[in-house]
Amino acid sequence: MNGTGGDARLRAVAELARAVAAAKSPMEAAVGAASSARVALGGSMAAISRWERDRGRLRVLVNDGDLAPGEEPQPAEEVYSVADFPEIVEFLHAKWTEGGEPHAWIETAEGPCPGRGGAYCHQRVATLRRRGRTSCVIAPIMLHGLAWGELYVARGAGRPVFDRDDAEFATVLATLTAAGIAQTERLAEVRRLAFSDPLTGLANRRAVDQRLEEAVERHRADGTPVSLVVCDLNGLKRVNDQLGHAVGDRLLVGFGSVLSLCGSALEGSLVARLGGDEFCLLSVGHSAEEVVAVAEELCVRAKWLGLGDGVAVGVASTDAEIGVVASGRRLFRLADAAQYRAKALHSVEPVVAGRGAPEDPVVRLADQPAGPDVERRRFRGRD
Repeated sequence: MNGTGGDARLRAVAELARAVAAAKSPMEAAVGAASSARVALGGSMAAISRWERDRGRLRVLVNDGDLAPGEEPQPAEEVYSVADFPEIVEFLHAKWTEGGEPHAWIETAEGPCPGRGGAYCHQRVATLRRRGRTSCVIAPIMLHGLAWGELYVARGAGRPVFDRDDAEFATVLATLTAAGIAQTERLAEVRRLAFSDPLTGLANRRAVDQRLEEAVERHRADGTPVSLVVCDLNGLKRVNDQLGHAVGDRLLVGFGSVLSLCGSALEGSLVARLGGDEFCLLSVGHSAEEVVAVAEELCVRAKWLGLGDGVAVGVASTDAEIGVVASGRRLFRLADAAQYRAKALHSVEPVVAGRGAPEDPVVRLADQPAGPDVERRRFRGRD
């Protein structure tokens, strides 16, 4: 960066490192890196893009700084065909696979600039001219030995073009960016594993507990309806005993897919396997009638699986007459009691909490302190 000493660049490196270290997701890392890199290189704008190899295109994740018309901070669909940027394959990988190290290069609005290491990509030069910029520096972001994407920093009209020192510094910044993105991707994978069921790929009990408490807090704050559908897959033990656990697993996976399909009618719903043969669907912002309609569809579709004996379904909703719901556990107990009643009655339709007969002891069960035996029966496989 012109006029900037080594100390300033060290501070810039530290600032970018702090930005990506504080990120909680790859997108947050990209946002922090783009902003820090723009400042560090004295650019007017910066972008982080990802190479989608399977689609042969660059997807822009982040634009930062002085943006031109049509550029958005986090564009939903700004993509470019790799055919328009042949240096990604021809220039970059030709150099790397011959034993060279990944390094940044410079393009200018004037075209080739001897000694600056430009690849002279006509598409990039045309873009610089169209957007009133003098030059740009492009640094590859490498993860696991492959090009993950690129860091792009440009300078506006009237600013000096980038030089070789800037390109070398951009390479360092891209390396730090790669480390931050790799870290957040690992954290994201750990979180995914911690909150998902390995057999079905659905959310697990931990994810439900967290989302349910958040939903109930929202309900208490502004009245947003929260509903819980608890399902017990009938006949799993018989299938396991007679046909083997591999077939039983296929039944669980199949039912999980059916539950996911039905749950998709309730935008934003969470579908989970609680453990064993128990599943649930958490809905926020939908009326009780909408949720019950989905539960009814679920009961019908469960019969199509061809294995097992259908499903026992209980529904509890703050949008129904169930009294005050002060905690997620309260709603869970109501839904589970309704499911237990559906199972006891061999019901082919969902049982809805608050709609049973007052004298029904199973309905009252949800409102009473649970003893150890009842609690184990009600929450088996969920802890």
